[in-house]
Amino acid sequence: MFTGIIEALGTVETIEKEGSNVHFTFSSPISNALKIDQSISHNGVCLTVVKQPEGQHTVTAIQETLDKSNLGQLVVGDTVNLERAMIAGSRLDGHMVQGHVDTTGECIKVETLDGSWYFHFRYQVTPEHLLVDKGSVCINGVSLTVVQATEDQFSVAIIPYTYEHTTFKDIKVGSLINLEFDVIGKYIAKYMAIYTQS
Repeated sequence: MFTGIIEALGTVETIEKEGSNVHFTFSSPISNALKIDQSISHNGVCLTVVKQPEGQHTVTAIQETLDKSNLGQLVVGDTVNLERAMIAGSRLDGHMVQGHVDTTGECIKVETLDGSWYFHFRYQVTPEHLLVDKGSVCINGVSLTVVQATEDQFSVAIIPYTYEHTTFKDIKVGSLINLEFDVIGKYIAKYMAIYTQS
């Protein structure tokens, strides 16, 4: 479980394919503090540390993860948002994030507004992909509030701190982003679907 508050940026050092799996090795300010078998969010994707070279850590993504996220587009030198798992008893500054990416979306517009930014995204709508105005959404592992939601698009506002300390500064029109919808909303949608069918 994560909160969507990014701790650090990681840089892709190596990418190794093994069958349908891909091993990513990252360097980051928190890599030395990690442990083997520890869960860590990479652009919102929960992955397990399998190796820990000095100042680096390695994780493995299976085909399902590559199909449902933007990790398959990473190249050496790219940066990702990193967050370690939440500690029980600490403040939940963002919202409940599982690290289970639901789908990807595409950036369709970036507006600069006198010190802040509005990012607009489009995504493929399904019954369980719920977004509401002022609701929570996780984009590349970042917990954000939806500014405006329409049928298949939504926007978020980004303050300078978030822009500078996450990969939002690298997102441009056409960029593919990872989306995790609010888990509470997903459960409500599932229960309502079962209820209306019975």
